[in-house]
Amino acid sequence: MKTITILGSTGSIGTNALKVIQAHPESYRVSGLAAGRNIELLMSQIRLFEPTAVALRDGEQAEALERRLGNSWKTHVYSGVEGFIRVATLEETDTVISAMSGSAGLRPTYAAILAGKEIALANKETLVMAGHLIMEEARKRGVPIIPVDSEHSAILQCLRGHPREDLERVILTASGGPFRDLPFEELKFVTPAQALIHPNWHMGRKITIDSATLMNKGLEAIEAKWLFNLSMDQIHILIHPQSIVHSLVEYKDGSLIAQLGVPDMLTPISYALSYPHHRETFVPSLKLNEVGPLTFMLPEKKKFRCLDLALEAARVGESMPTVLNAANEESVDLFLRGLIGFLDIPVLIEKTMEAHRTFGVEKIEKVLEADSWAREAVRQYRQANKKRGE
Repeated sequence: MKTITILGSTGSIGTNALKVIQAHPESYRVSGLAAGRNIELLMSQIRLFEPTAVALRDGEQAEALERRLGNSWKTHVYSGVEGFIRVATLEETDTVISAMSGSAGLRPTYAAILAGKEIALANKETLVMAGHLIMEEARKRGVPIIPVDSEHSAILQCLRGHPREDLERVILTASGGPFRDLPFEELKFVTPAQALIHPNWHMGRKITIDSATLMNKGLEAIEAKWLFNLSMDQIHILIHPQSIVHSLVEYKDGSLIAQLGVPDMLTPISYALSYPHHRETFVPSLKLNEVGPLTFMLPEKKKFRCLDLALEAARVGESMPTVLNAANEESVDLFLRGLIGFLDIPVLIEKTMEAHRTFGVEKIEKVLEADSWAREAVRQYRQANKKRGE
């Protein structure tokens, strides 16, 4: 019996993880849940899984939830970052599924590692912001970090049973998002509603926009660097519209090992929880005779400027990936609120990166310092542009 805490239980990864857990009650039990603001869904999860503790981002919502639970429930309710950390470090928890959106997942995931918890990692921003710190602490404490992202899960599977010194490179695949075939000139007219319609995957709002800009693939490249101890030159990216081949590993003799499957997050979530075993899921088998042609192409750099910015941040290193991530989160939020255009996202990120003077991030406090600086820089650029009427 594996006892599990889910950071981000009301998001797409969290709700799918609970489906996996519910399907195997003999193997998994929920000890903790952490959510943003979806109090109604969290309430229903509490009723179904009876966790020891839960946390909400907002203190007032946490108090409201506590009142609704009353004395009939033994679930403890916490709030804010400290509440997330308490839930992530519950003594009885074996595995923490880190699935909170964006930088919010960094501190509770880091705390879980310090507490010796196995990590099933879906929050790629944790490694983008603090990859060196996270992996160093995980190695020091013997903490396994198992990827949940479909691409990294695929790489993990393709590496098993092969000598590591034989590795040549890894190839991350990307669907290309909703605007893969849209001419560059038309991107300035796209709306948040259009950008949120992903052709293959059902995901949260922020990651769906990242998929549309291809920033998501840049963040995944940085994540792959840390997860698999790669140089950035060993990580390549191809557009694969069908999302059937989830990633590939190439070996020195030219052999390519690929992992294929129906595009459904239940599969990599289940594998992360049962690693190294493959448990039965509700996902249908991939019928290769019905798939049709599988195509691959290089990403268009002009159209997907965010991808190059992410790869550049990785090459610079130190605090720059943190700055990239924070600037992206702020810019995506502005776009989703209708305050900037789609093509303004990479512009704001690039301006922020150009203004940043990198520094070492040997401690988590330095990571948070870089994060705060970048967010303020984006807000200042936005205000300056408003005054100029741009």
